[in-house]
Amino acid sequence: MKRTYFITGTDTNVGKTSATLALMTYFKQQNLSVVGMKPVASGCEKIDGEWRNSDALAIQKMGSQFVDYSLLNPYAYELPISPHLTGKENPVDLEKIFANFQTLQNLADVVVVEGAGGWYAPLNDNETIADLARKLNVPIILVVAIKLGCINHALLTVEAIQHSGLNCAGWIAVCNAANFFCVDLTIESLVARLKIPLLGVFPYSEQADFEDLAKRIKFD
Repeated sequence: MKRTYFITGTDTNVGKTSATLALMTYFKQQNLSVVGMKPVASGCEKIDGEWRNSDALAIQKMGSQFVDYSLLNPYAYELPISPHLTGKENPVDLEKIFANFQTLQNLADVVVVEGAGGWYAPLNDNETIADLARKLNVPIILVVAIKLGCINHALLTVEAIQHSGLNCAGWIAVCNAANFFCVDLTIESLVARLKIPLLGVFPYSEQADFEDLAKRIKFD
C-alpha cells in the first residue's frame, strides 16, 4: 500500500527538514522505496542558472531514486521570506503542486512532503499551508521544537490541523536548542496534552545523523 505523509511544524526553523530526512531514512530501513517533496521553498541560491534550495536538494539526494528537481520543488524563491511575499511574480498554484505530487506517488512506496513555515503560513494571496495539506489530503506529522513556548504552539497547531478536517498521525520532538534545560519535563507535558502519538524524540546534535534518528522513530 502506498503511504504518504505531510510534514508541518509549530513554526519555521523547528526541524521539519531533519524530520523529513529522518523519516525518509526510516522507510528505506524498512525496505520501502521513498521519495520526498518540498513544494515551496524560500531562500534559494542560483545553481547552473536555476534557483535551488539546500533543504530541497538534501531531500532530492535522500530519495531512493533520482527525481528531477523541478518535480519535487516547483516553487523555489530567492528571498528567505514568506512565499506570498517573495513569489509575487510566480505565485504558488496548488493544482501544479498536486499534479507533481501525483507523479511522485507513482514512483515510490512512500512520499514524504515537507511544508513551509507553520500551518497557516501564507503561500499566495489567498491560500496557506493548511490549504495545500487539504489539497493533498494525506496524514499530517507535526514537528515540535522543544523550547520555551512550544506547548502552546503545539496545542494550537494540532487544534488547527483537526479543524482542517485532516488526520494528525503523530508528532516528533526535535531538541534543537543547545541550552534548553527543561527538555524531559516539556516532552512529558506535551505527551500528557497532545492526544496523538509521539513518533520520536530527536536529541540535540550539532550534526544530524539520519541513520541514528531514523532508529528513534516508532510507528504503531
